[in-house]
Amino acid sequence: MDAFLDAVRAIVGPTHCLCGEAAAPYLTDWRGRYTGSARAVAFPADTAEVAALVRVCVDADVPIVPQGGNTGLCGGATPLDDGRALLIQLSRLNRIRHVDGGNNALTAEAGVTLAAVHAAAEAADRQFPLSLASEGSCEVGGVISTNAGGVQVLRYGNTRELVLGLEVVLPDGQIWNGLRALRKDNTGYDLKHLFIGAEGTLGIVTAATLKLFPRPVATRTVWLAIPHPMAAVALLGQMRARAGDRLTAFELVSRVSLDLVLQHLPGARDPLPTVHPWYVLAELTDTVRDASLDAMAETLTAEVLESGLVQDGTVASSEAQARALWALREHISEAQKREGYSIKHDISLPVSAIPDFLDDVAGRLEQVWPGLRIVCFGHLGDGNLHYNLSLPVSADNAGLIARSSDVSGLVHDRVHRFGGSISAEHGIGQLKRGLLPRYKSEVELDLMRRIKAAMDPAGRMNPGKVL
Repeated sequence: MDAFLDAVRAIVGPTHCLCGEAAAPYLTDWRGRYTGSARAVAFPADTAEVAALVRVCVDADVPIVPQGGNTGLCGGATPLDDGRALLIQLSRLNRIRHVDGGNNALTAEAGVTLAAVHAAAEAADRQFPLSLASEGSCEVGGVISTNAGGVQVLRYGNTRELVLGLEVVLPDGQIWNGLRALRKDNTGYDLKHLFIGAEGTLGIVTAATLKLFPRPVATRTVWLAIPHPMAAVALLGQMRARAGDRLTAFELVSRVSLDLVLQHLPGARDPLPTVHPWYVLAELTDTVRDASLDAMAETLTAEVLESGLVQDGTVASSEAQARALWALREHISEAQKREGYSIKHDISLPVSAIPDFLDDVAGRLEQVWPGLRIVCFGHLGDGNLHYNLSLPVSADNAGLIARSSDVSGLVHDRVHRFGGSISAEHGIGQLKRGLLPRYKSEVELDLMRRIKAAMDPAGRMNPGKVL
């Protein structure tokens, strides 16, 4: 008999504790890059059961790996392969606890999908603006633990800016109830920020109080062709000056990225009649239903076409057309996945440095790996790019993949040189843990280690991730 597993089953019930082959679907990350092993996968039903599981792990000296929708891209929710950990799968914590339209706040448990949060907000005539391609499967706990970004960071900020309060099970099994729905609270350290972006290494987020906003009633989506990212930076400045906060999204898409989607997404069509090297997908929204947003979108498009920044463009004339334009952007990762393995980079840079960075790093890569395919796209409005590399013929990729560390080292060194970050919205997980000493100062790393040691002295929470 295994006393530890008996204790786990006593907490969650026998049907909610999986071992062996039954646990396998939860032990590999979404990209298929990492596969670990675990003593069991437990599915608690509420915060009290999460806390009870943590206390059992403390008593048995068992590591803990929290997991939500398992849509992460850096292996942060996958256990190590030593088979020691209990994986706590949080998808059963799936209740919307409270919606307060008057205070523009919503409290959701960690296992609620982002799409369900959107639906609950809309039912209250509000919006939760965080938008990700994986919103149908990613969950609140994971979104918070990775400080996810998405396409509307330009207007509303990262997850960190959208969280009012948290409920967290701490490494000793205590429950911290910080579910405050306050915009102002200067009563000491703002503890919630320790857990946002910590990837489950300091505690397990079990619920969150999130900010809501007035629901836009008017939206205009614009697809613009540009000759070079330099034009995109200038265009961003011009559109922000004219539209202000009505400009909620500003995405950069390379032609290489678009071609992959056109090849792999059934029914996808090129929005413009001729081929261009780069594109911008921009969205304007307003909470007032009148003709001003239509006029602004048309006027802005005409102005940028006349200015020479834009070579061609189109304004979506219906919701269906807008969805089709967004599908071209949102399916890039899936289209690239169908092409086979690639070397992915989730980077951020000062917006003004992006054109020079792209020219610089592309030239350096071409010298070392001629013919390299660069799939570049992302949230130019907030400086976040997805910079993915492979060879056009997947069968030729083996040599490149074997030198992944060299390839990524070149890219990351140039990111650092241009004042950027090697992780913008995907986190560190297992993938980038070894890179932090190269790109973070020893002072920063020492502070992180001291926080970790103070809160989790046994190193039990999500071992092998971040630090």
